[in-house]
Amino acid sequence: MTEPRSLDALLAAPGMAIVPGAYDAIGARLVEQAGFVAAYMTGAGTALARGYPDLGLLTMTEMVENAGAMARSIAIPLIADADTGFGNELNVTRCVREYEARGVAAIHIEDQLMPKRCGHLEGKEVVSRMEFLAKIRAAVAARTHGGFKIIARTDARAVVGFEEAVWRANAALDAGADMAFVEAPQSVDEAAAVPGLVHGPCLLNLVPGGRTPVTDLAQAEAMGYRIAILPALMFLAAVDGGDAALRTLQATRVAPAGHGSIADLFRRFDAGRWEALSTQFLDGAVGAEAP
Repeated sequence: MTEPRSLDALLAAPGMAIVPGAYDAIGARLVEQAGFVAAYMTGAGTALARGYPDLGLLTMTEMVENAGAMARSIAIPLIADADTGFGNELNVTRCVREYEARGVAAIHIEDQLMPKRCGHLEGKEVVSRMEFLAKIRAAVAARTHGGFKIIARTDARAVVGFEEAVWRANAALDAGADMAFVEAPQSVDEAAAVPGLVHGPCLLNLVPGGRTPVTDLAQAEAMGYRIAILPALMFLAAVDGGDAALRTLQATRVAPAGHGSIADLFRRFDAGRWEALSTQFLDGAVGAEAP
């Protein structure tokens, strides 16, 4: 088991942490090397990287394995999407233990009915209050390391209204969750109201073209949010960059130049450490050759 890197220092610091989303270990390493204090594993990006839309089509195993690859590739904490916990309280218990064992710092679990979908799409359904809170209590009880954080996400705003979403966020905190995530407030006023109405730290999800019309991170911090995640940042950049490179190749029949050599790129992913390891054990083998 890998001990998770804790969010405690991040949450103890003043202000709001900006946490870019990534969908693989490359993106997670770029987030770290850019100087951000934490990275986020996007469920939407994880699904897209496997050829699926964000409609609840991935299994827990696929999500957990991706989170594990990302967590082991960085030294900063990783927050990961855990969808609905992938079933009832038993599934949530296993879900927490699997993410925790891979060194993930925090997961968010939501109250959507499976199959769930992106929080900024139409057609969502939510489970009952009782079922949601039972899952949160199960998640809190399942963790074995105090540094592993449970973030309670509610998608109730789009289904049963803003007041219900706030109620669920507060009830989840009372049930032991460490942070509340009210998904997709539908106006700037609603987004601004959440941190004042919820009696605990709040996370804001910023999705370009999504339901929440907040793009200014300074504005989000002034509202009182402690963490802002940008789940689509890296996969939108990858799609836009890939489209541009392919258009250039198609039009010019010249391979676009990269920034630096392939060896430079490998060095950003610990090639030097692995190269040193490849010769580390030869010193003791001197004289061991067959005559």
